[in-house]
Amino acid sequence: MLKLKDIQTPIAKELELFEIRFKESMQSSVPLLNRITQYLIKQKGKQMRPMFVFLSAGLCGSINDSTYRGASLVELLHTASLVHDDVVDNANERRGIFSINALWKNKVAVLVGDYLLSQGLLLSVKNNEHALLKIVSEAVEQMSEGELLQIEKARKLDIEEHVYFEIIRKKTASLIASCCASGALSAGTDAESVEQLRTFGEKVGIAFQIKDDLFDFGLDDVGKPVGNDIKEKKMTLPLIYALKNTSTSEKRRIINLVRNHNENKEKVQEVINFVRASGGMEYAQTKMLQYQQEAFDILEKFPSNVYRQGLEQLVRFTTERKK
Repeated sequence: MLKLKDIQTPIAKELELFEIRFKESMQSSVPLLNRITQYLIKQKGKQMRPMFVFLSAGLCGSINDSTYRGASLVELLHTASLVHDDVVDNANERRGIFSINALWKNKVAVLVGDYLLSQGLLLSVKNNEHALLKIVSEAVEQMSEGELLQIEKARKLDIEEHVYFEIIRKKTASLIASCCASGALSAGTDAESVEQLRTFGEKVGIAFQIKDDLFDFGLDDVGKPVGNDIKEKKMTLPLIYALKNTSTSEKRRIINLVRNHNENKEKVQEVINFVRASGGMEYAQTKMLQYQQEAFDILEKFPSNVYRQGLEQLVRFTTERKK
């Protein structure tokens, strides 16, 4: 399987420069803020969002200053949302490292998230990047709606498949869609191409989330700890399919386990075994590959070059990753 470093090859220099510019965009005259933002920068993940921005820009024309601002804007708003999410979820860790709220408490974490949000807004306004700001702001709106929709539906624990897709389209896919649209827009391409890349990113984001959901049921026995979604009463595609294709009494029994026994390891394992035996995993895998193919079909409308190849590889990485 390809490693992310290999996929980054066509944009390796751009990503290095982006790191410098992104750090600059977080600078503050307040020492406490600088300490915390430095801590955040050290925790950088796979850089997948900037990769989508730069590869989309390269595919649609050329990478320029506007592209760097688009990537920084996405990362600032995304990082702000993660800091706020940890407060909402009362999470003490992210990627195995202490969260901001765990080290500096909730009040500071909320204010840091607000600061990052403001830096993204200022970066856009100061450089007249209003179209980029619109794309990313719409993604933040969708992410918030997706989270609230998921919270609302978690109380019922009996959601339809179309509602699940609406949740992940808003909550996860909207951000990747905004990365691809921002990259395309920064390259100065036409509105149709920007929309095509936005749709491409949405398809990839949905496939990415289904892959994440599969990990929770022990796909390849790797990834995040098995059963996390069940413990959090999240209804994901494998479970939704399994419940739809079982008897009423069994459905009632499984929903009761998720609702009332989600802290019991044996009961959680019972739910996992039920999903595995029902064909829920295979169904979700098929759906994931369907969205992957739809993403590839969109890319085929663009010229074949190193950037398109990079995006194709990035799509495969999201669905073939082991964690």
